[in-house]
Amino acid sequence: MKWYKIITTEQEYEKALARLSKIFEADPDSAEGMEAELLVTLIEKYEKEHYPIDMPDPVTAIRKTMEMKGLKDKDLIPAIGSKTTVSLVLNRKRSLTIDMIRNLSELLGLPVDILIQPCELDGKQEMAK
Repeated sequence: MKWYKIITTEQEYEKALARLSKIFEADPDSAEGMEAELLVTLIEKYEKEHYPIDMPDPVTAIRKTMEMKGLKDKDLIPAIGSKTTVSLVLNRKRSLTIDMIRNLSELLGLPVDILIQPCELDGKQEMAK
């Protein structure tokens, strides 16, 4: 295994990706397996800094998850409270409360990190209450 350093350039990043693709299937306990694990860590660090991925806003995440799971608005009533409140939240007229966030995370399997983000409400951003 060769010694690696923190990836700082696109060229180093491409080289690391190429090497990882060659040794990706290696036995984790072998020298190449340990090298692959190190490369993954270095590549992830570089990607977080140079290719950040924005999380979807809470309402978008809820709607996409509902679509994927085949859920209707009424299916959110146990997590949000009432048909009216579900409508207000999904139409960006009301922000999520902490209890709603907990319930939706459990019901939909969405990370709390996504649900707790500020959400655009009628042209203004609001945090969870």
